[in-house]
Amino acid sequence: MIDPRVLTLIAITDGVADGEAGLLPRAEAAARGGATMVQLRLKDADARSLVEVARMLVQALPVPVVVNDRVDVALAAGAAGVHLGVDDLPVSAARAIVPDGFLIGVSVGADAEVAGAAGADYAGIGPVFGTASKADAGVAIGLDEFARLQARTGLPAVGIGGVTAANAGAVIAAGASGVAVISALFGARDPETAARALRSAIGR
Repeated sequence: MIDPRVLTLIAITDGVADGEAGLLPRAEAAARGGATMVQLRLKDADARSLVEVARMLVQALPVPVVVNDRVDVALAAGAAGVHLGVDDLPVSAARAIVPDGFLIGVSVGADAEVAGAAGADYAGIGPVFGTASKADAGVAIGLDEFARLQARTGLPAVGIGGVTAANAGAVIAAGASGVAVISALFGARDPETAARALRSAIGR
């Protein structure tokens, strides 16, 4: 069973526009500021590059690293887990090939996706608010729908989509174990300060 504290603040990478050398310092800064997990999300990277970046993060960061979509990359890099989207490998198939203690997160945004969350450690539910960070994120579901879907999954859940220091507390109040953010951390000029602001909001 996952320790819910790991889910408090998940920092999701926004790509390597500044190169691998730029991604690592930003991830380290986010962790210093209070990020409790880093999710590697590089949609346009090939498998070789993903493994290299994932290994770099795993070796450097004091918090768990999970890889978006790719179970094979997560295993090859020694990552703590994987986050699976609705079109990725089913949770049951992933469980059959990963070691004990390997974290599996799933994306849920509608009732039709609840059944696919069975067997996962946690769910990322959203988009709670409007977001421009993911082109395929869909329409914002709002806090009430977040709470309803979280109850249906029966899993610890993090709110994702448009989460900022201004609204993170409301997501926690709706029943979230934590929040997952992209632009509010990796898009910030100072990820460490941004992470501290988010942790403060979550604590309130």
